[in-house]
Amino acid sequence: MAKRTQGASPSEHSGGEAARDLYDELTDDLLYDPAIGRATMMGYPCVRLAGRFLASYDDKSGTLVVKLPRERVTQLVETGTGDPFAPAGKVFREWVSIPTVDPELWRGLLAEAVDFARKSLSDGR
Repeated sequence: MAKRTQGASPSEHSGGEAARDLYDELTDDLLYDPAIGRATMMGYPCVRLAGRFLASYDDKSGTLVVKLPRERVTQLVETGTGDPFAPAGKVFREWVSIPTVDPELWRGLLAEAVDFARKSLSDGR
């Protein structure tokens, strides 16, 4: 389980409308690339690059969910920045849930997710 900062304001950790608005705003910024588009994943809004999922928003928990290399996911979980993404109890090793609503953190992780998706395309994975 991710470590949480004591005394953090609820808006920094809770989802809700502000978190969804942030997700929409940041993913709108990615749509300049014609290879990136909106879709759904397990009923949640997501963005894809050339058909590959790269990020989603979990409406139930108000969290950003991003696909990154396993090592990066492990790092984010170990530092308390993220939680394992485990819908229905199955952990997805290349996905991490980010509960802290932080525009710069989310922007950076979305950029990493785009880079990871591009690399996987070029690697043929």
